[in-house]
Amino acid sequence: MAKNLPQSLSVGGSGGGGGASSSYHGGGAVFNMDRQMQVAEQLILNLRYPVRREHALLELSKKRELFHDLSPLLCNSFGTSVVLLQEIISIFPFLSPPNLNLAQSNRVCNVLALLQCVASHPDTRMSLLSASIPSYQYPFLVTTSKSRPFEYLRLASLGVIGALVKVATFILQKILLDDAGLDYICTRAVKFFDVARALGNMVGELVEQPSARLLKYIIRCYLRMSDNQSACDELGTCLPHMLRDTTFNSCLCEDPVTRMWLQELLQKVNGNQVVVQAGESVNRIHSTRI
Repeated sequence: MAKNLPQSLSVGGSGGGGGASSSYHGGGAVFNMDRQMQVAEQLILNLRYPVRREHALLELSKKRELFHDLSPLLCNSFGTSVVLLQEIISIFPFLSPPNLNLAQSNRVCNVLALLQCVASHPDTRMSLLSASIPSYQYPFLVTTSKSRPFEYLRLASLGVIGALVKVATFILQKILLDDAGLDYICTRAVKFFDVARALGNMVGELVEQPSARLLKYIIRCYLRMSDNQSACDELGTCLPHMLRDTTFNSCLCEDPVTRMWLQELLQKVNGNQVVVQAGESVNRIHSTRI
């Protein structure tokens, strides 16, 4: 149980709070913030009741930017994570064969919007990962139906993964290794550039905070994306220059497999104009693998 969580959300009571703080400060803005928190708390309480849940999900999703500290409330309030997971699992039977209707899709997309909120908050994203919640979205991302309910579902799921991409690159790699996942990301320009931009930002951060493990996942993601010819062509212009020069020599010196992946990636996006890491030839790297 989180510290300083309202009692109504911690133990299942029905009381609200915050009025004293508003009176003390006497400011309209503070009063409005307290009022918004009371509304958010009540909506989260309503998630526990099936007859109120759909409306609560809709309101929380629509107003998530207005509710201060909504992410910690969602993550730490009693029973809320279980409710959100139940909502996700409930539509699994409608994925194959594809029988998902628009109302069902909208409802679970509201759940995913709240999870994206949790994934975007620095104090709650690790809790989301620890509970393996993103893994339950994988079946959504590999669906192939082109109907609107499924398109909305995949887009909302990708939003959660995108918010987690810095700490969940392994999940992105898993999606890309699936042919349907690769096709979904690489044949839609907006989604391809969202993923490429996120990966590029992480490469930039690795210059300041090196991580051989994260670099390995990133390179593997780029390499898998290059298996799609259109994506490979685009990577020729948007692949970070730090992967083309010697920036990450120290990270790669003890990892011949990742070094080989990088050279293979550079071969594919640059043709014969390969930038060779640390003075090594491509043939030598391939010989190391053998």
